Amino acid sequence: MAKLTTRNEDYSKWYNELVVKADLAENSGVRGCMVIKPYGYAIWEKMQAQLDKMFKETGHQNAYFPIFVPKNLFEAEEKNAEGFAKECAVVTHYRLKSDSENPGKLIVDPEAKLEEELVVRPTSEAIIWNTYKNWIQSYRDLPILVNQWANVVRWEMRTRLFLRTTEFLWQEGHTAHATEKEAIEETETMLEVYADFVQNYMGIPVIKGVKSESERFAGAEETYCIEALMQDGKALQAGTSHFLGQNFSKAFDVKYMSKDGKQEYVWASSWGVSTRLMGALVMTHSDDNGLVLPPNLAPIQVVIVPIYRNEEQLKQIQDVVDPILYELKSMDISVKFDDRDTYKPGWKFNEYELKGVPLRIAIGPKDLENGTVEIARRDNLSKSIENIENIVEQIPVLLQEIQNSIFDKALKFRDENITSVDTYEEFKEVLETKGGFISAHWDGTKEEEERIQQETKATIRCIPLNNKMENGLSMISGKPSKQRVLFAKAY
Repeated sequence: MAKLTTRNEDYSKWYNELVVKADLAENSGVRGCMVIKPYGYAIWEKMQAQLDKMFKETGHQNAYFPIFVPKNLFEAEEKNAEGFAKECAVVTHYRLKSDSENPGKLIVDPEAKLEEELVVRPTSEAIIWNTYKNWIQSYRDLPILVNQWANVVRWEMRTRLFLRTTEFLWQEGHTAHATEKEAIEETETMLEVYADFVQNYMGIPVIKGVKSESERFAGAEETYCIEALMQDGKALQAGTSHFLGQNFSKAFDVKYMSKDGKQEYVWASSWGVSTRLMGALVMTHSDDNGLVLPPNLAPIQVVIVPIYRNEEQLKQIQDVVDPILYELKSMDISVKFDDRDTYKPGWKFNEYELKGVPLRIAIGPKDLENGTVEIARRDNLSKSIENIENIVEQIPVLLQEIQNSIFDKALKFRDENITSVDTYEEFKEVLETKGGFISAHWDGTKEEEERIQQETKATIRCIPLNNKMENGLSMISGKPSKQRVLFAKAY
């Protein structure tokens, strides 16, 4: 197998090569769109299954809404429409016809123009709140706690597999509540669900916070977020949860009759994560040898590679391995016995290292004689000889050790790359020489925020929740500030 470009050599090239060579995804015949390959989709399915379970445990149900949004509905909430307008794909016609001047070619039928243009959803608030209007009459109809797993389209000019594609997969929760307090609690609850998932399943430490006004979701009163740090020192927004206030209920005239007999506008939230998390998973843990996957999300947690010269040796190994496979599977551990005779063991070792399989077990005739196996860990590339009688008990312990180990490594890196600065000169120097999160005072104005972004390409990633209050002076204007915020360059 050809070696990857190293991270130090070219981080962006390393990432692109790894996504393709590890069989996660590839570019498609549609500009800016990707094909998620079976191995990559298996990881996404594990993410989806765990998140879906967590959503349902918090009282949510799944539904599905149309991919097409009538343009007049899309325009109803002005801020949301303006925020996404430049990224919208629009359907104007519903039919093609043969081109009489070029046989075999098709052209748009000018007579098949839609009476009203349809926006291909970049997000679903408009179509969902138009629907909720029919579902909600009384306080008895609330809350509505709905999530949908779907695809969306945002017409991106610069794309990169998983991180930014024209079409991507995601989930989007859309909830309706009787009171402001309930809607805010929902927004905060879902932020905690995301943080729990990303840290305990993906092994990625995150900082929970709120966005500045200019970085909020279009149409939101407040946007809560979790921010992660990649190995190249850039931040990645790993999930968002939005308190929408009554903006959408007023735009779509969604009211309910309260217990007091009054007509009240509904309060709302929305929240989502996408296949961008796949990019975060790759960039947080992987190394120059390939993927490093957290056991909690690895499609194959353990692979057993037999080393044999003939069918008789393979049969002897199989007889010993079969009970091990049965016991591991009964413990809900995904394990693969790779007895393919079309590849040599060394090739298989490299393949599973590239694909990030957490544990690799090698067993050959000498191991059978000695009652041992060789176990290789993907996280630290260590190898050890273990007693074959003990490996069923050892494997769950080792998998948990790996899960903890990769989180701890990422946490150490993240914490070592949070730098406090007091001056704009320090800020720019750290940004160029070290990167990472920069903790600095800001005067709270959109003008200063825009200047920093224009001059340095850094943005306010979040105002951390439970932030330590600390009087200081803005690093640019010198105006008083009561707390630091986190800046970074970001994906």
